[in-house]
Amino acid sequence: MDKGVLPSQKATYKFFYTAIGLFVLQIFLGGLTAHYGVEGSDFYGLPLAEIFPYSLTRTWHTQIAIFWIATVWLGTGLFVATALSRYEAPLQKLGVNILWAALVLVVVGSMIGEYIAIQQWLDLDSSFFFGHQGQEYVDLGRFWQILLFIGLMLWLVLVTMAVRPIFSRRDEQRPIFLLLYVSILCIGFFYAAAFMVGKHQNLAINEYWRWWVVHLWVEGFFETFATAILSLIFVRLGLVRAKTASFAVLSTTAIFLTGGILGTLHHLYFVGTPTSVIAWGASFSALEVVPLTLIGFEAYETYSMRNRAPWMARYKWAIMFFVASAFWNLVGAGILGFLINPPISLYYIQGLNTTATHAHGAFMGVYGMLGIGLMLICLRHHFDLDHFTDKLLKFSFWSLNIGLAAMLFMSLLPIGLIQFRAVLEKGYWYARSTEVIRSTEVVHLVWARMAGDLLFIAGGCMLGLFVLRLMLKSSKHDHLVES
Repeated sequence: MDKGVLPSQKATYKFFYTAIGLFVLQIFLGGLTAHYGVEGSDFYGLPLAEIFPYSLTRTWHTQIAIFWIATVWLGTGLFVATALSRYEAPLQKLGVNILWAALVLVVVGSMIGEYIAIQQWLDLDSSFFFGHQGQEYVDLGRFWQILLFIGLMLWLVLVTMAVRPIFSRRDEQRPIFLLLYVSILCIGFFYAAAFMVGKHQNLAINEYWRWWVVHLWVEGFFETFATAILSLIFVRLGLVRAKTASFAVLSTTAIFLTGGILGTLHHLYFVGTPTSVIAWGASFSALEVVPLTLIGFEAYETYSMRNRAPWMARYKWAIMFFVASAFWNLVGAGILGFLINPPISLYYIQGLNTTATHAHGAFMGVYGMLGIGLMLICLRHHFDLDHFTDKLLKFSFWSLNIGLAAMLFMSLLPIGLIQFRAVLEKGYWYARSTEVIRSTEVVHLVWARMAGDLLFIAGGCMLGLFVLRLMLKSSKHDHLVES
């Protein structure tokens, strides 16, 4: 266990434990939020909304999604940086531990602040700084945003210290590494766009800057980071040729730099964005998914020959989660995204359940599956793929993917199509009214979602059990070493 792992790398394990804990919490919050859609303020007769109202559970559900995936990203960046350089920078382990503590403080503190704000225990000024800003995906109070940005700067310093020896290298992986480091810089600095959202700012201006965070920061630089780090891992594993990986990373960056900013503007339909700009942005936004999808399917073709290399068994489920990410990148981010992005689609279905279909397929399907795969890669020295572990990961993989597909295509998408019909018949206002949302047809489809939700919850719990076993084994191992 932990053979060849440096102290600072071992310290990153707690990032992955924390991330999966948040993931499981997010799943249950999502189930509760969806259930409010059929029982209003109750959960099987229990008046839970009096304690956890819909606005709170939805805020936590969306915010924790960013938190747990970002936590995996931070841990992966620190782990892979040290793995690439094999260099333990001075005080690196201490810095990793401080960053983890700061991250936990921001997550817990912001959630408590949002609860207090929604219960209206704070005045409006205090709520903006310590509670809830009222901006989806950047809900956390400004104070917590500042702490998060400081944490990102610390992460940037720690990664730079770890990779410093690599800058002098000259090999075929250098272009990928340089783009990876640039994406790390952008992840650190571009979150500052959230500070442009003001308390009394014009709504159109706030929407513009909010989507800089959601689209450019998450869907743009995270996409480049994901493609670069995935390419480096696949090259190191011998799954992808270095030239193919370099081309994928360069094409991703080129597409992002060419259309990324305009691509953001397809989100701004309701703030007066010209139709031509929305069309241009939607086209380039859809193209962003191509490189990661191609590199994922090439990895699968190589992995299909896994019997030729027995050592690949250790990476079996990590690679399968990468392939799942590529699949959902094509379906959830690409097809379902382009379904709602063109101007004519935005006119009729922006903000309906068709948007939620794309959001779940893209965020969980792409970034969630990718995050789990990255976690398994980083923990590869931390567990043995015995029969029970293999069964846990197999059940988790298929349950999460089948459950997500059932959730989308048995419930969210059909409800979105019903709302689309309502728009055509009476107008957009009617599609979002209680007459449609609480109609018998829609309520039955919400209940139909239960099958996919339960399967997804089971997959998340199995992943949580896998991580819990790792934590217990690690604690026992450390105790034996000390003895």
